[in-house]
This record gives sequence, structure tokens and C-alpha cells, in this order.
Amino acid sequence: MQVTSATRYVLVAGEASGDILGANLIAHLKMLQPEAIFEGIGGPLMEAQGFKSVVPMDRLSVMGLVEVLGRLRELLGIRKRLYQSCLNNPPTAFIGIDSPDFNMPLARKLKQAGIPTVHYVSPSVWAWRQKRIFNIKKSIDLMLALFPFELPIYHEHDIPVVCVGHTLADDIPFESDVTIAREKLNLGPINGPVFGILPGSREGEVSRLAPLFIDTIKLIKQKEPSATFLIPASNKERRTQIEAILHEANAEAILIDGQSRTVMAASDAILLASGTAALEAMLVKRPMVVSYRVNKLTFAIMSRMVKVPYVSLPNLLANEALVPELLQDDATPDNLATRLLQTWRSFITDKAIQAKYLDLHTMLRKNAGAQAAQAIVSMLEGKDK
Repeated sequence: MQVTSATRYVLVAGEASGDILGANLIAHLKMLQPEAIFEGIGGPLMEAQGFKSVVPMDRLSVMGLVEVLGRLRELLGIRKRLYQSCLNNPPTAFIGIDSPDFNMPLARKLKQAGIPTVHYVSPSVWAWRQKRIFNIKKSIDLMLALFPFELPIYHEHDIPVVCVGHTLADDIPFESDVTIAREKLNLGPINGPVFGILPGSREGEVSRLAPLFIDTIKLIKQKEPSATFLIPASNKERRTQIEAILHEANAEAILIDGQSRTVMAASDAILLASGTAALEAMLVKRPMVVSYRVNKLTFAIMSRMVKVPYVSLPNLLANEALVPELLQDDATPDNLATRLLQTWRSFITDKAIQAKYLDLHTMLRKNAGAQAAQAIVSMLEGKDK
């Protein structure tokens, strides 16, 4: 494709994990197309690459079927403005990064208008709402998938797809040194075990999970008095929120501003919210317990629709219960404390699980940003012929 000053991409990322992917993709597209312009909705990492965000990314950060309803008017308004902007000034391509419930309807209308569309991060059509594949086919010209197990359904429906791996697998070394991580966090001498506690990055997640996780801290402290607990706060608002919950529970933990990956590397075991953090913990090679709670109605609806036995990425990638998952009613302080201590103690000698972590890391290390950028440019070149 001829590179001109008119090369312009509109990208939409709705959460922190999408910001990571978007920033890496922009960096590699700039290598192929130095004069390209990037705008849309993204976070600070994308903005550091010269991206112009027209709406703060956190306005799209909402999870759960019921939870979305309270923000529906705002979300529809943002999408309508983006659509009209793309019609008025058509971009070279529209790239939706995850957030499929927001991005796919927009992509479908843009594709109908003749604008090339790409989606980065496959929706979980292999797990639930499988009929979405027909709408995906009508909405995109190219799917960029992160994981090999996602490809068959796209091949079956003749949808162009490329497995690009995951940027986290590229960025995280095969070995993460616990001593170096603790030095980076200025933790000083530590005698007992260190547990990373990650209740999520969104306000709603933290409000649901932080009280549960902090009650778990208190139980672990009774059984392991020398234990230290690290909680990364994604921003100032989350730090204030977590501080208030700690104070109310009369519990102690070390709050870290950001640096969630360093917190993982500094930990002996991790309790975390289900999501990309579980993949990151696996790549850092730390034992973990995955937990999550959502609105009861949301959980009831999703439980009937899910077609796979696991929710965490390590288990989906391994196709086995590699890490414990304690969800909804099973997520009690007693259950979480018991499983986290068990997982911590057994991981040290469990060479089989350690080897599986390394195998999965190797499988996902593909230089994702470069592959994604090249796939997009090749797709556009094909359209120009």
C-alpha cells in the first residue's frame, strides 16, 4: 500500500489491556508507515505513541450485562459520534481493540460504508454466544486473534484471521527474578511469604472484589503471621478506594502505585481478578488463584450461555485446570485463603506446572505487534489491487 500523509487509522480501545495492545500496534504501524496518523479512543500508552484520544478511555470501561444498562445512553452517544466522524472523514481503516460489544456494531456500519475494518482480540465466540460469528463476518475484513485455539471457528466460517500471539508474552522474560522485583518496589528485608492481591482496575471491580480479597488477607495473616501483602492501585482513584476499604476492614497491606507486573514478580503467590491479569501472572511464572464476582443476574445469564469449563486464560490455553478458579458464591474469604496457601506451598515443588507455564509462554511469544501491523498492511494492500 502506498504510504501517504493521508494514511489515518481510527482505533478504539476500551480498557487498560487494550491500551497495551494498541500502543504496541501503533509503534509497529509507524515503522511501516511513518507518516500515518492515529486517533479515536485510547489510553495513556497509546497517547504516548502520538495517538489522539477524542474521549477518555475509561468512559468505555464497564463490564457485565446489567452494569452496562446504567451507561447505555452515554455509550451509544459516543459510538454515534465516532461513526459520523468516520463518515465525514473516512480513515484508511478502523481498528477495534477488544470491547466487542462497543466495537463490532460500529465496525459493521463502517464496513457497509466501504471503510476497511479490523478487530484485534477475538471475542469469545468459542465460549459463548457462538452465533455472533455471523455478525462478525458481516462486520470485519480481518480478525487479529491472540491465541491458537481461537482460529478454527474463523476458518470454518471463512473469515480472514491471523494469530499474532500476545504482546505480554513478548515483553515478559521467561524468568522473572523475585529479588530484583522486590528491590524495584523498595520493600526491604522480608522474612515471610509475599502475596500479591489484585482486585482489578475498574471502580466496579474493586468495589466488589477488594472487600472480599481484604477479608481473605486477614484470614491468611492469622495462619501466616509473617506474610506480607502487596496491592497495586491502577490510579489515584483506585488507591483512595482501596485505602478506604483497608481502613474499614482494619487490615494492613502495602499499596503500590501501578507496577502490577512488578508486584506479581515480587510475590510468592497471587490472588487476582479473572482477566488479562491471570495471563500476566502465568507469564511471570507465579502460582495464582483466580476469582471473580459480578451482579447475580449477570452471572445467572452468563452461566447459561458459557460453553467452556474454564474462565481464566491459563486454563483455557492449557485446556485443563492449571490454576484454581473460585467464582461468585464459591469466592468466600475462607475458600480463597485456603486455596491460595495451598497453591503457594505446592507450586515450589510442582515442576510439571512450572514447565506448562513455560510451554504456554513460548507458544504465545510471536512478536505480536509486528505481526498485527504487517497483517493490517497486507490486508489493505490486497484491497488496493
